[in-house]
Amino acid sequence: MIEVIWGTSQEKPISSRLLAEDLAKDAALDGYLYLGYPVIGTPTGPLKLDGLLASPQLGLIAFDLVEANEIGDFQSRQDEIASMLEVRLKPHPGLKNGRQLKFDIHVVTYCPAKPTHPESNDPYFIASRPELLGLINQFTWTESASVYKTLVGAIQVVTSIRAGKQKREPKKEDSRGAKLKRVEDSIANLDQHQSQAVIETVEGVQRIRGLAGSGKTIVLALKVAYLHAQNPTWRIGVTFNTRSLKEQFRRLINSFTIEQTGAEPDWDCIDIINAWGGPGDKERDGIYHKFCRANQIPYLDFGMAKGKFGEGKEFQGACAEALAAAKEPTDLYDMILIDEAQDLPVEFLRLCFVSLPPPHRLVYAYDELQSLTGSSMPPAEELFGTSADGKPLVRLNQEDGGPRQDIILEKCYRNSGPLLATAHALGFGIYREKGLVQIFDDDNLWTDVGYVVEEGALEPATAVTLARTTQTSPEFLQNHSPVEDLILFQKFDSAADQAKWLVQSIRNDILEQELRPEDIVVINPNPITTKREVALPREMLFSSGINSELAGVSTAADVFSKAGAVTFTGVFRAKGNEAGMVYIMNAQDCASGWDKTATALGRNRLFTAISRSKAWVRVLGLGPNMDVLTNEWRALHENDYKLKFTYPTMAEKKELRIINKVAGGKAKTRRTTVKQQREQLLQAVQRGEVDADQLILELEALKKTGKQK
Repeated sequence: MIEVIWGTSQEKPISSRLLAEDLAKDAALDGYLYLGYPVIGTPTGPLKLDGLLASPQLGLIAFDLVEANEIGDFQSRQDEIASMLEVRLKPHPGLKNGRQLKFDIHVVTYCPAKPTHPESNDPYFIASRPELLGLINQFTWTESASVYKTLVGAIQVVTSIRAGKQKREPKKEDSRGAKLKRVEDSIANLDQHQSQAVIETVEGVQRIRGLAGSGKTIVLALKVAYLHAQNPTWRIGVTFNTRSLKEQFRRLINSFTIEQTGAEPDWDCIDIINAWGGPGDKERDGIYHKFCRANQIPYLDFGMAKGKFGEGKEFQGACAEALAAAKEPTDLYDMILIDEAQDLPVEFLRLCFVSLPPPHRLVYAYDELQSLTGSSMPPAEELFGTSADGKPLVRLNQEDGGPRQDIILEKCYRNSGPLLATAHALGFGIYREKGLVQIFDDDNLWTDVGYVVEEGALEPATAVTLARTTQTSPEFLQNHSPVEDLILFQKFDSAADQAKWLVQSIRNDILEQELRPEDIVVINPNPITTKREVALPREMLFSSGINSELAGVSTAADVFSKAGAVTFTGVFRAKGNEAGMVYIMNAQDCASGWDKTATALGRNRLFTAISRSKAWVRVLGLGPNMDVLTNEWRALHENDYKLKFTYPTMAEKKELRIINKVAGGKAKTRRTTVKQQREQLLQAVQRGEVDADQLILELEALKKTGKQK
């Protein structure tokens, strides 16, 4: 089966869709059809490919699409496409013998609206709709499966994006520095599913959900670079809740644009911009401030908003007031992308939505378990409001044969299976003595985010066992160290004892284990106490000759870490960042709160802190509440890092915090899940992983059993 990855194809939408439909008619064909991708840098500017097919049966076929009747000089276009593709692929050693590619690059001009056209003469191929399949089935792929895999990776061109910024040269083979180098080398490439999320583009709203470490921030950054290359005159805004993400976004967008087009992006067309912002230079500006200025309405700073709307409702109130005042909002951008949407008020997302011209190109990414505000993300159908006739302004429909509006990234490329299970177990309260704290609205999300049901079922009042798989939590993330070293919980009698142990451990990491200071992040979950709580260990480190920084205080507001310094931070500034070794101090503050919302909020802070780690986590704390967390973690450890609990009933769910709310009821989500499972099963049959004949026999037997009942 041909899997279509729908890039932006605004210039040739009809021929793009017809090409996808015609290739789908041949059920025996396998491979990937990229539409509106890739973009290749040339001496005269970016070359935007209309379509590219990578097939294990047919090889590599580029398509030159003719939208109307004017075919023009198709031979010159084909020459340029073939030449630039060859330049793009030759740097990959696995694709060439000596100086030549191992395979031919075929180029086909596809003209669905013109039945009469010049004849095909090798290497210049041309086809209308009736001729297409007959023509391309003349091509063959004779190389190995490994060469094909390398080809697909080269097309998706997301190499080295995640690699460390500085080259590591550890001297000890088994030091933590050496282990971290191996981990970073393994995660330097995005997986195929993430790459598709980068490319797939919808004319409207797109939602991206995923676990911590699944690559949401990277996907958004690369999507900006791709769309900017395709649409260089678009004004694109990228916004977020954590200011320290700004430099990360700039680096990723810049790197990927250069890799795609050979040139730096036009920064006059891309704003990496704060959510709130204020008067001053461009670096201080924000979406809300721009909205107020463009629509000539009063702007509220934090102090004014706090006085007017109360503590905790500052940004929500300011955005709501601005929305009410702007009767016909001015367009700010052609497209807006929002990271960390779970920490931004609904009113801000609506403000972004109305700041865009139709079709309201908005991409928002979130993981509700990382919510640090206590708010819950409503379904898209509720999030963006309704029209005058009461109908939702946004519906996340998944059209057959179209780009996905709702993308879930289930594979985690930062946290090992045991580490992620620890974060989830504590975040949900799986082994909490008083029971669960929060739960997914849609039961199927457990499998969507990469768990499998080992025992029981995701049904009310039913015992269930959930486990991570090697597909969604790659083994290389944990095999480098014993599980006892991956995660450690440590209780202390006093803050002084905690600081002493922390400093000794950091000294060992740097002096003996070959970690760099910037590989280490120390997180204090309570943002109010962070500056005070980190003072003692920072002073002790300084006395030991080790530099440290307090993110956003001793560094610029937009800088998270500096080379040669250990980073101390509150959990809010840690969002979107990662480190090889993460220390969480005063974890006891996360165990419980005065009500279920406060308890869930504390648990989410702990989840967020744990999930910053690429390798090792040390959870430190004091007092009885630290015993609570340690006991829960020990129960998880004894259960081999599997989540074992009794699934809540509907009545019990009402007492919990519900996350990832869905619209349309259970029937809709079940239909969606069944459809996805059906497609996965068909692909498994095609790959030979499932015996189709045996499956048919089993289905027929099941059908007879149903009739008998």
